[in-house]
Amino acid sequence: MRIGELSARTGVSIRSLRYYEQQGLLAPIRMENGYRAYSPFAEEQVWTIRLYLGLGLTTEQIAGFLHCVMKNEETFCSEVLPIYTQKLTEIDRQIAELQRIKLNLEERIRYVVNEGPKQEGLE
Repeated sequence: MRIGELSARTGVSIRSLRYYEQQGLLAPIRMENGYRAYSPFAEEQVWTIRLYLGLGLTTEQIAGFLHCVMKNEETFCSEVLPIYTQKLTEIDRQIAELQRIKLNLEERIRYVVNEGPKQEGLE
């Protein structure tokens, strides 16, 4: 199938498909006229790429294990667990930072409400 058909089947833009190719995630065959030709397997590959992007992984991280995952089950790919663990640690750090920011904002709101000028009729 050509790139336009793959785009239509997956809902992924042609630009994104070309980017996946540049990142080594997709490998279409180049026809004599220069057009890209994708196997029917490419559709599943794009869905898998989207899944991992949705988990917050980078294309570089995905490239490190995609070939294995597409050939085997995820549990047989030793490259996956360290990346998942690293991503989870990163998310935990982000959650902690967001909680700190939330507490700071709540404190600022209390200060403004309690120390700000009192409007008549509100007391």
